[in-house]
Amino acid sequence: MPEHLGLLIGSPWIYAVVALSVLLDVFLPVLPSGVLVITAATAAAAGTAADVPDILALTLCAATASVLGDLLAYRLAWRGGARLDRAISRSRRLTTAQKRLGAALARGGGALVVLARFAPAGRSVVSLGAGAARRRARDFLPWSALAGLTWATYSVALGYFGAHLLGASWVATAVSVGALFGAGAGAAYLMRREPRTS
Repeated sequence: MPEHLGLLIGSPWIYAVVALSVLLDVFLPVLPSGVLVITAATAAAAGTAADVPDILALTLCAATASVLGDLLAYRLAWRGGARLDRAISRSRRLTTAQKRLGAALARGGGALVVLARFAPAGRSVVSLGAGAARRRARDFLPWSALAGLTWATYSVALGYFGAHLLGASWVATAVSVGALFGAGAGAAYLMRREPRTS
């Protein structure tokens, strides 16, 4: 582990860095927030109970930042007005995602919101799409909270248990990150599938 990263992971500042990374990756999906969460969890598995980061605190930090990021994107898209509507209408992918999200939320099901949290850029599409379509916050935010908690728990568990099984090394981190990317690829595949007509 590079020295600077090792010092950061072992300090309380790791929570702020994780929170900022997870919060902003709704706008910049290229940010490696999942990798950072897994790396911090791997380091936590190698330390003692008194060490930073704490697994529960790390999970809650990542989940809370995920929901706040979703809410921020949702509110910005809600207020985006005609300019955002025109931008969405120019993208077939965004338009399709917006329609599918609207249908899912109207049926009372938000599994798409949870699934999108794992897919590359899926969180961005869903959060911005829900806001642009003026979906009710009470229909979207509970699913966003479940998505954030599910993603954070999965990511932390990958790092923590990966370190226990493979040792607290870059190998454990790489295998855990591979599992996170695998879940993302699976989520993207499921999101692209056309819903079955009953």
